[in-house]
Amino acid sequence: MSMSTNKTFLTALQWLSPAFPIGGFAYSHGLEWAIEKRHVTDQISLQNWLQDLLGLGSARSDAILLALAFKSESKAELIYLNQLALALSASAERRSETLLQGQAFGKTIRDVWGQDCTDLCYPVALGAAARRENLIKEDIIAAYLHAFSANLISAAIRLVPLGQTQGQHILLALTSEINACAAEASDADEDDLSSTTFLSDVASMRHETLHTRIFKT
Repeated sequence: MSMSTNKTFLTALQWLSPAFPIGGFAYSHGLEWAIEKRHVTDQISLQNWLQDLLGLGSARSDAILLALAFKSESKAELIYLNQLALALSASAERRSETLLQGQAFGKTIRDVWGQDCTDLCYPVALGAAARRENLIKEDIIAAYLHAFSANLISAAIRLVPLGQTQGQHILLALTSEINACAAEASDADEDDLSSTTFLSDVASMRHETLHTRIFKT
């Protein structure tokens, strides 16, 4: 493996690390409501929830948006893609989640890497930045999906609750879904965008009315 490949791989790990300051720990993507209403109660139901997001829902759509942003060749294309991503947000909280994380990501990329990808939602900003840093598209998509899954597992560990070991079992079991989603998204086009995880969308809409909330979404 060449040094440049090592560098791009490590950059992808850095950007998708829990320590990267986008505040991802503050968001549950509607999972908090789903746990409160007993739709997710244990290891099996959490794994099923995440598998659906990766195969049919918002994780898949975000991965495609990331890939399309990576392939965009102009600012106008990125602006259009960003508008499309916001239009696909199923609720006000989903829109806020992707915008605020995108702004935080863009600020750090600007301050540390000298790139301007501010004012973009998270997957679009990530794809645009990855292209400019010559990262490997498949790596950054897989890393995004892994971080997305790990963040929701971390939320569930606190809320269900689940044990840390159970969480690691789930993340390992999702490997094939993460790889499949990343491979599909890498070659996808705009017409492939879709989502059929309706309960997850409803969860994102109803989360804001929870009496007690730990997470922003």
